[in-house]
Amino acid sequence: MPKMKTHRSAAKRYKITASGKVLRQKAGKGHLLAHKSSARKNRLTGTVEVFEGNLAMIAKELPYKKKYTR
Repeated sequence: MPKMKTHRSAAKRYKITASGKVLRQKAGKGHLLAHKSSARKNRLTGTVEVFEGNLAMIAKELPYKKKYTR
């Protein structure tokens, strides 16, 4: 059987923790930052856990990552 390929953009966007949680960056801090308030930009800092409904799609894109357990 041929090997499955990892979706490279997904591999760069998501981080899998040791316990199997999937983390992502918050959206909205990539550009157009001049008109956003400092408080808003601070809220957009950091990582959050991926919504449970999207885990099946991520598991398909990252076939060789650790299995995602909830």
